[in-house]
Amino acid sequence: MNLKSTSLAFGLAAAVAAFPASATDIVTSIKPLELLVKAVAGDNANVSTIVPPGSSPHNYSMKPSQRRALEKADAIFWVGPEMETFLGRLLSGSEFEGKVVAFTQAHTDDNDDEHQEHSHDAHHDDHDHHDHDHGDGEDPHIWVDPELALGMAKAIYAKLVTFDDMNKAELEGNLKQFEQNLSATEQEIKISLSAAQGVSLFTYHSALERFAEHYELTVAGVLTLNPEMSPGARHIDDVQAQLRQANQPCLLTEPQFNQQWWHSITEGLNVTFSTWDPLATDIESTASGYIEFQQSIANAVLECLPEDAEH
Repeated sequence: MNLKSTSLAFGLAAAVAAFPASATDIVTSIKPLELLVKAVAGDNANVSTIVPPGSSPHNYSMKPSQRRALEKADAIFWVGPEMETFLGRLLSGSEFEGKVVAFTQAHTDDNDDEHQEHSHDAHHDDHDHHDHDHGDGEDPHIWVDPELALGMAKAIYAKLVTFDDMNKAELEGNLKQFEQNLSATEQEIKISLSAAQGVSLFTYHSALERFAEHYELTVAGVLTLNPEMSPGARHIDDVQAQLRQANQPCLLTEPQFNQQWWHSITEGLNVTFSTWDPLATDIESTASGYIEFQQSIANAVLECLPEDAEH
């Protein structure tokens, strides 16, 4: 029941192979941001990520070696203090001034570069479209929404193009190719997920909601309001009641969190299970990785459909 792989030819990776690795040292907080950097900078970009596979950015404890990597970095990309709470105080220090791009704050940055202005406008357009204020406590999982991810890619371009060793023409070509591939994949996913619009999706926490909103899916319930804490008994009772009343309930679990108690609270209930990974752990870090990440989320939702469903 997996979404068919897109037939698009990703010639981007092959095209950038002829370029030597950039000397610009780039650090991202989480894997999906690394994928977006690779989409813009190419496969040979020198990128490392702080939060390792299997860990959550909500409660991660950074190692001394990772702090040193941040200090040596030329550019640092992170979502913002509402997501990677462990980075908030550190990255506000004067030693990181001019290095850091926080995507939940990118729409407040002033920059005369044409593409930065484009990113500025894109964030405001997305804000109006989604009725979200990224800086005032709203859902920070912006990277799962392909429309917001494109704005993030434009902000990445605006930062990388300021480095002398980055090829502006190459960056522009990569960004244009990414936008085209993302648009085509988005349309393919919309068609495939039309069969899932009647399914009631339940998630561990709010990470899926922006993806679901973008593709007009229904998130009927969230197991925990704070992923750093186990939900209380009253909230669990409420979720169980929602599961009983839901149409084709499907619980989308995440590999970063303990799954043992999920089965206990759904015991005796007719619930389908699927697993999705908001941190793209198993997605290869390539220029086409973010496209594959979007497809992996859609595939997880399609696993919620009955065996005889058409999709």
